[in-house]
Amino acid sequence: MSEAQPAPAQMLRQNIVLVVACALIDPDGRVLIAQRPRGRSLAGLWEFPGGKVEAGERPEPALIRELHEELAIVVNEACLAPFTFASHTYPDFHLIMPLYLCRRWEGVVASQEGQVLKWVCPRKLHSYPMPAADVPLIAMLRDLL
Repeated sequence: MSEAQPAPAQMLRQNIVLVVACALIDPDGRVLIAQRPRGRSLAGLWEFPGGKVEAGERPEPALIRELHEELAIVVNEACLAPFTFASHTYPDFHLIMPLYLCRRWEGVVASQEGQVLKWVCPRKLHSYPMPAADVPLIAMLRDLL
């Protein structure tokens, strides 16, 4: 007897989008979050810095590129520690988002894309509205840090 295959209606019909994010951690144990600027989807919500992985790109170089573009910092791949990931279905796509931890970088963190930045104690992250995919990451970071 063969196993039943999922009916077409049960199969995921959405695009899967791979994005990478980073919990930058300062010497005081605070985590950097960025507020999505006006005019972008999910504007006003707070998130961990990062962005989309381009075709043919590995996650770590994508994150290094995004952190440089968004925050003007240079991160060495060896300083990125894979921590956990988010998997969340939005109305138009399914998001897979690895979250890395980083405690060392070169340069001074500075907004390059108009986003507001805040260093936040992990136990206070829940006070900032975040996209649904980011919310489960808060408890994990709080428990770690």
